[in-house]
Amino acid sequence: NLLALYSLKKRFAGKVKLIYIDPPYNTGGEANIFTYNNSFNHSTWLTFMKNRLDVAKSLLRPDGFIAITIDHNELFYLGTLTDEIFGRDNRVGIVTIVIKPEGRQFSKFFAVSNEYMMVYAKDINKANFERVILDPKELEKFDREDEKGRYKLRRYINYNKPEISGRDVNPEGWYPFYVSEDLKTVSLVKKEGFIEIWPIDNGIEKSWQTNRKTAQERIEQGEIVCERNNKGELEIFLKDRPHQRYVTHWTDSRYNSTHYGTRLLAKVLGREPKFSYPKSLYSTLDTIKITTSKDDIILDFFAGSGTTAHAVLELNKEDDGNRKFILVEQLEEHIEVCKERIQKVLQKEKIKDDFVYLELLKWNQNFVEKIQKAKTKQELKKLWEIMKKKAFLSYKVDVKTIDEHAKDFKDLSIENQKRFLLECLDKNHLYVNYSEIDDEEYGVSEEDKKLNREFYKSS
Repeated sequence: NLLALYSLKKRFAGKVKLIYIDPPYNTGGEANIFTYNNSFNHSTWLTFMKNRLDVAKSLLRPDGFIAITIDHNELFYLGTLTDEIFGRDNRVGIVTIVIKPEGRQFSKFFAVSNEYMMVYAKDINKANFERVILDPKELEKFDREDEKGRYKLRRYINYNKPEISGRDVNPEGWYPFYVSEDLKTVSLVKKEGFIEIWPIDNGIEKSWQTNRKTAQERIEQGEIVCERNNKGELEIFLKDRPHQRYVTHWTDSRYNSTHYGTRLLAKVLGREPKFSYPKSLYSTLDTIKITTSKDDIILDFFAGSGTTAHAVLELNKEDDGNRKFILVEQLEEHIEVCKERIQKVLQKEKIKDDFVYLELLKWNQNFVEKIQKAKTKQELKKLWEIMKKKAFLSYKVDVKTIDEHAKDFKDLSIENQKRFLLECLDKNHLYVNYSEIDDEEYGVSEEDKKLNREFYKSS
């Protein structure tokens, strides 16, 4: 996982708009089936997170965001860590998401119904949320459409704040609009045949919502229009584009992780996956919606069941976007679910985008996995013979001395034999370094060499 992030750094440093991650919550093992190690030593968990967040920061664009979901177990400690890495002033907010309204079963005290999402900007002075609507019911209010998209009409007169209205109180907001008789042209310049409209409501002097300069800019942008109101009177309106305030409590039913996480995943795969608490597609989608525009890159380095990829594809379909996702995953079971899910979504939605799957080239890691899977001492003995010839052994290992004490090794329990062989391996050579791609010992094919050089843009 960490090595994969560093392998991405050369090409993607400073290019990722959103990092969305759902790391291990370190809950001590609740529902700990088919999932990440969920019971780290506390300090180990913090180190684990710090190492990954440090490199993650370098991947973000100057105007990028990182969103991290977590529950109460590590919330405060993670918050201290992320404040240190990203800067307390760059903390955008902490969102509470109701993922299980009825609460978790078998709780001794509170039946937990929510989790948290911590959101940071790389630089809060450069980052901005998108002007989008999360609530489908709210979107219905924007009942008109032009070449720029949907909008609704909002009165331009300042009718909500009488205390700052009127020519004496707010002289900057006191000026006339001029409108052609066919109502197609709105101007701040007096023209022959144009109708003069002042900010007067029911005979009471008020003000426009902005000064002349801002009004002129909006006229040039085609955002100010004149229409007759319900009384048949001419009135100035602003084209109000879709937007809403993003509150820090997300309670909509579409964030329910059972219905739109577990059951949705089963529907996509056509079977019940053995997967603990996949994220709601829509909590992920809405996070991507408010933090990215149509051509941005989204990274998730705890990919799990592939919810982030699914959400990117779903949002691209919704707004005709061209966002790209990068997923990083290390558990074989998760990887298989990810690949299957993405492929099935692509097929079902008839999406013709490319989906590329790559792995780090294993070397000592191959021996790690074989040692861990070994069932007998005989298997381990054969592995040791191969390791002596092909593995990168630790500088502390004296092969001759070990072989001279073969009986001592044989007398160890199988678990202790495994532990010993794992200690013999040099952990700096778990995978093949890109700089050694031409070393014949690794047997890298010409096709793989070409792919790597294209990926890293090197000769």
